[in-house]
Amino acid sequence: MDSSIDEAAAQPGGAVQTPPATPPRTPDPAMPAATEPAGEAAPRTAPAAGGTGEERSAAAPTSLSPSRASDFMQCPLLYRFRVIDRLPEKPSEAATRGTLVHAVLERLFDAPAGERTAPRAKALVPGQWDRLRESRPEVTELFADDPEGQRLAGWLAEAERLVERWFTLEDPTRLEPAERELFVEAELESGLRLRGIIDRVDVAPTGEVRIVDYKTGKAPRPEYAEGALFQMKFYALVVWRLKRVVPRRLQLVYLGSGDVLTYDPVLADLERVERKLHALWEAIRQATETGNWRPRPTKLCGWCDHQAHCPEFGGTPPPYPLPVTAPGPRTV
Repeated sequence: MDSSIDEAAAQPGGAVQTPPATPPRTPDPAMPAATEPAGEAAPRTAPAAGGTGEERSAAAPTSLSPSRASDFMQCPLLYRFRVIDRLPEKPSEAATRGTLVHAVLERLFDAPAGERTAPRAKALVPGQWDRLRESRPEVTELFADDPEGQRLAGWLAEAERLVERWFTLEDPTRLEPAERELFVEAELESGLRLRGIIDRVDVAPTGEVRIVDYKTGKAPRPEYAEGALFQMKFYALVVWRLKRVVPRRLQLVYLGSGDVLTYDPVLADLERVERKLHALWEAIRQATETGNWRPRPTKLCGWCDHQAHCPEFGGTPPPYPLPVTAPGPRTV
């Protein structure tokens, strides 16, 4: 079973078809502030020094992705800042490195199987960094105080180490992904739209599907594994709703620690996730209509870009940009 997945043949469209109207995006699915699929607001990047940035516009959310679902579960106010207010966030070295590594691993599969080597992958890093700077000029701010380029060199070297470690966890010469950076979207019977971007889909000759996600951080402790798998079960639910196929395996590849976390879902898992997402969406709908977005303080607040707007830190949120209605009875 596992070997058949590992030796999956390249069959474009064998798992899920990309909607033809979907525009390409810069991949960054590893980090919370990743670019979201079209149709769902994501945090804007702070404008470069001297720039004015874009005018802020607000709209009620119309769909749910794994990262935005995680935002709401972590802190409803964070979800509001990112999706409703679309407050800018500064790029971070860790998130940008994740974007770079993902781009390298995606591009490596453009080469014939026998040429997918660690040296070739590492050689892709400089060119992908150049492309990233062209598509997202704001990332150059990360090294504005590094005129000699020493910190940048170390940062790029760490990206190369992460890429090289991947070869100890998977053998790309034996893989022919059916899809890479695959946009998926499904509408549930309730009308809730789920969408996201899957790093890699492998399809075995027998038709079994494996969903793979790369993480540039370290694997979580066992007691936090369920939270880490939420994103993967979300994707599995979308695939099931689209193709009526339960993926055989969900696989998280942690390049930071050299670990691989796998889970073989069953239909009951996906049904539980669907119920959870419906409850989550109802809570988001209520908060959107009433304007009642409560902060949820945790240790993660120390990494939040929005402390100046958060009441927990003495800040004041910006004026709520959507109409507010009186709270009514909750529906299930």
